Amino acid sequence: MITATCLIILGVLAAAIDARSRHNAVDDALDRVVTGLWRSIDFNPDEQAIDLGLVERDDLANGETAVMIVTNDDNGHWREIYGHLRSWLPPTNGAEALADDAVRAGGIVFRDGHDSAGRPVRLAATPIFWEDTDTQAVVLAGTNPGLMDRDRALLLWALIVGGLTLVALSGLAAHALSGRSMRQALALVAEQERFLGDAAHELRTPLTTLGLVTAPRRRSPQEVERALADAGELGAKMERIVAGLLARARMQAGVTTMERVQLLLDQLTESVIEEFTANIVVQSSPTVVIGDPNLLSLAVRNLIENALTHGTINPAAPVEVHVADGRVSVRDHGAGLQPQLSSNPFARGVTGGRGSGIGLALVAWIAELHGGTATMEPAPGGGAIATIALPPPTHGLS
Repeated sequence: MITATCLIILGVLAAAIDARSRHNAVDDALDRVVTGLWRSIDFNPDEQAIDLGLVERDDLANGETAVMIVTNDDNGHWREIYGHLRSWLPPTNGAEALADDAVRAGGIVFRDGHDSAGRPVRLAATPIFWEDTDTQAVVLAGTNPGLMDRDRALLLWALIVGGLTLVALSGLAAHALSGRSMRQALALVAEQERFLGDAAHELRTPLTTLGLVTAPRRRSPQEVERALADAGELGAKMERIVAGLLARARMQAGVTTMERVQLLLDQLTESVIEEFTANIVVQSSPTVVIGDPNLLSLAVRNLIENALTHGTINPAAPVEVHVADGRVSVRDHGAGLQPQLSSNPFARGVTGGRGSGIGLALVAWIAELHGGTATMEPAPGGGAIATIALPPPTHGLS
């Protein structure tokens, strides 16, 4: 609307300026014709007649401007003695009135009038007086009425079509820009909603467990100590969940970028395993990768937690962790891959019945962020093997 309003105002101003410019240009052209022909008209005192010899050979009298020359007769009426493109000039009474105005003014006059067909024209007239005679003459000139109408119509059409085109282009550009900005805003809103939904899913179980652990009841000192330890573990777990979800949300929103440092993947994995009290067996060899230590720790932690969660079918069997050549593999001895997990176990929301399926989705996202892959396959003898593979430092990161 702002663009359309501005274009309308500019169009009106352009039409007004063009009309004034054309008006001045037309008057200048008419002035040039009548003044030039005024100098070409002579009076022969011997014959008491006006000499039009030079006029008839003058280009001004035979060009694109209508010309008429009148002189007074013995009765004081005007008589036409020369005419060119006479139909572009007013009828006889109109021409006589214009000649009278020029004589009264004693110089050139300009008028708006109508030609013989009633079309609007611009007119000019200048009188000619000679000494020692009552003979007078008036040179009248008129513009091409069709040319004036055509030029005005072309300008108006150019303003209308050009204005509508600019409004349309402005609307399309505004739509494209607003759509682009809205897509970014909607993406941020969708990411925020996903973050809140994932956080709600992931935190529901720890919060419920924390409520049971800290429920008021009579406890022995040993039970109080155990409850505090459990509450601390649950709090640390919730902190890790929120940190992982927040890191993903902030990176996908472009607020932060991934840290890229050279690190030993085997040492990072061993430090993560130390946080667990479960039966975990680790075999590792030195392997160097480039990545974000916090995100990779989160990925390894989620793999181990997934193995502990779904490997409880055989509590005596340990969770086996192997680290080598930029790969971390975690094997459990559970029931193996469930049918709903076989196609894409790392898809968001896919779960084998326990949890929300967000932990493995974060693993896949972190692996992709580092230019690696996350896979899960059945293990020989039962259970499953989940692996995150990262490229060597020389390959760089995507």
